[in-house]
Amino acid sequence: MKFVRFGAAGHEKPGVVDADGAIRDLSDHIADFSGENLDPKRLAALSKLDLKSLPLTPAGVRLGPPVAGTRNFVAIGLNYADHAKETGQELPAEPILFNKAATCICGPNDDVMYPKNSDRMDWECEIAFVIGRRARYVEEAAALDYIAGYCICNDVSERRFQVKRNGQWVKGKSAETFGPIGPWLVTTDELTDPHNLAMSLDVNGAVKQSGSTSTMIFSIPKLLAYVTEFMVLEPGDIITTGTPPGVGSAKKPPEYLKAGDVMTLRIEGLGEQRQTVVAFNG
Repeated sequence: MKFVRFGAAGHEKPGVVDADGAIRDLSDHIADFSGENLDPKRLAALSKLDLKSLPLTPAGVRLGPPVAGTRNFVAIGLNYADHAKETGQELPAEPILFNKAATCICGPNDDVMYPKNSDRMDWECEIAFVIGRRARYVEEAAALDYIAGYCICNDVSERRFQVKRNGQWVKGKSAETFGPIGPWLVTTDELTDPHNLAMSLDVNGAVKQSGSTSTMIFSIPKLLAYVTEFMVLEPGDIITTGTPPGVGSAKKPPEYLKAGDVMTLRIEGLGEQRQTVVAFNG
């Protein structure tokens, strides 16, 4: 199934995408996509509903992030072999972990705002997965039992903050609006192979990233098992898994986003995001 959250920021309701692509209101059947409601078994029970009998949402309604209550937003660095090559770095022997602040999460089509005093905003199209059950020392073979579903993430980055501000990538990854998520949360029964999906990112209609999840170094089950060696993950937590080649900072000369630019992200089976870059608004 494809689940969404729709409505004004901070007041989203749960919804589902029907077979015709229309969004149906699920709020009479589930309070929100958060906490224990993200358990894969609870989500599977919603498949028994007659979706055509559910109310349609208003045309053009805003989509929010498809999950609520995120505490930990974990990201993986250099997890695509072709991206590591373009940056001139060796393939990591173990996954590289960093954090994005949960306060950076926004809807898939919300504006992305330049941070104050920054000038090197960059893009990263990624597949993310959402935790559906409390995950502690998860075995790789059991990973799917803990995953509520998959979604697109734009790991928006400020490269000067990330690289030139004396350590910790989190500085360049956590500004408000730097974590567009969605449009859908796609359950694991619908997206059975997340490791062979075409993915792309355009800026103003020009292709900047074009790749495939097949070039991941560490698989999604491996990543979940690895991350839970170091921390407990709760329902609603997000792990975004790295990006293919084509980031702006690796181009020669480097390319960075400017106010007015429009990013369009697509991943096979996960839909499309579209964000407009806006100047800092204090």
